[in-house]
Amino acid sequence: MAGRRRGRGNNVQQQHAPQNHRQGPRGALREPAAFAKSTGCESEIPHEKLTIAQARRGTPAHRPVRVYADGIFDLFHSGHARALMQAKNVFPNTHLIVGVCSDALTHKFKGYTVMTEEERYDALRHCRYVDEVVQDAPWTLTTEFLKKHKIDFVAHDDIPYTSAGSEDVYKHIKEAGMFVATQRTEGISTSDLITRIVRDYDIYVRRNLQRGYTARELNVGFINENKYRLQNQVDKMKETVRTVEEKSKHFVYRVEEKSQDLITKWEEKSREFISNFLELFGPDGAWHVIQERSGRMLQALSPYSSPRGSPSSSPTRRRSVSPESSSASASSPSSPSSPSSLSPPSSPKKGTRSSRKTTSSYSRQMQ
Repeated sequence: MAGRRRGRGNNVQQQHAPQNHRQGPRGALREPAAFAKSTGCESEIPHEKLTIAQARRGTPAHRPVRVYADGIFDLFHSGHARALMQAKNVFPNTHLIVGVCSDALTHKFKGYTVMTEEERYDALRHCRYVDEVVQDAPWTLTTEFLKKHKIDFVAHDDIPYTSAGSEDVYKHIKEAGMFVATQRTEGISTSDLITRIVRDYDIYVRRNLQRGYTARELNVGFINENKYRLQNQVDKMKETVRTVEEKSKHFVYRVEEKSQDLITKWEEKSREFISNFLELFGPDGAWHVIQERSGRMLQALSPYSSPRGSPSSSPTRRRSVSPESSSASASSPSSPSSPSSLSPPSSPKKGTRSSRKTTSSYSRQMQ
C-alpha cells in the first residue's frame, strides 16, 4: 500500500508541482538544497490549513504540502537519511524543510557534537530528500515559527522526546493534529557510532598515527604514543610473517602441482614408449615381419645349386661329394691331400651293396 501510494504521489507531483530548480533535464540533482530565508517563506500562494486526510489525497493541487523535520544530525548516517526519506514521501506532493540546531543550543540541551554546525548544515543540504534547510532551528517549535515558514506538518518518530524540562517536546504538535510519525532505523545512531569509537579507542589512535597525525593532535601522551607505535611495528611484523607464510604455502602448492603433472606426463610417456616398443619388437611386431620378408627375399635371389626336385636344405646333399669334384681335387698338384682324406673309411657292413660300391671307389682313388 505504501509503495502504491507513493507511486500515485509521484504522478501527482509531476502533474501539479513546479519544476525543482535543483533538478537537471533528466531529474538529476545538480545543486544542494537552499537555506531558508531569515524572513521565512515568502510565497504568494495562499496557505490554508490542511488536514492529514486532505494531504494524503494530494490536495491542494496548486501547492506542495510543507513538511518540517528537525534534529541535530551529528555524524549524518543512514538512519537520518531514512527518516528524511519517509518524511519526504509521507504525502504525494511534499516540500521537505529540515531544521538543524546550532552548536550552542545542542551543547546546552544534549551535549557536545563531533561535527560543527556548518558541517551539519552542509551535510543536510546535500541529502537528496531535502528541499530547504533552516539554520539555527529552535529546540521547541513555537506557533510563530510554524507560521513564519508556513509549515503544514511536523515529521518525527513517535517516541516521546524528553528534553528541556518537557516530557515530550512534540506534545503540542500532536495535539494540534500536525504530527506525522516516521520509523527509526534500528542498529544505527550517532550514539552508537561514538560508542564504537570510544570502545576501540586504541585501534583508532594507532590508525591515525599511521596516517600521519601527531600525538599532540590526537591528545596522546609520550608513553602512550611510543606504546602505540611499538604495537604498530609488531602488527606490521605479524602481517609480514603472515604474508610470507601465505606465499610459501602457495609456492609449495605450486611445486606439488607441477611435480604431480610431471609424474603424470612421465607415466603417460612411459606407457606410450613401452607400447611402441612392443608393437615394433614384440612376437607379432613389425621387426619380425621385416626379418621374415628379408629372409624370403634373400632365399629367392640366391638359391642353392641343386638338382631339381631335391630340397635345398637337405643335410644328405650337403655331405655327399660328386665324383667329378673328388677327381679334380685329387689331380690338382697344388692342393696337398690331408691325412684325413687318405684315411680309409670305416668298414661298412658286409653283404650290402653300398659297402661294395664304397670299397671299389676307394680302390680307384688309391690307384
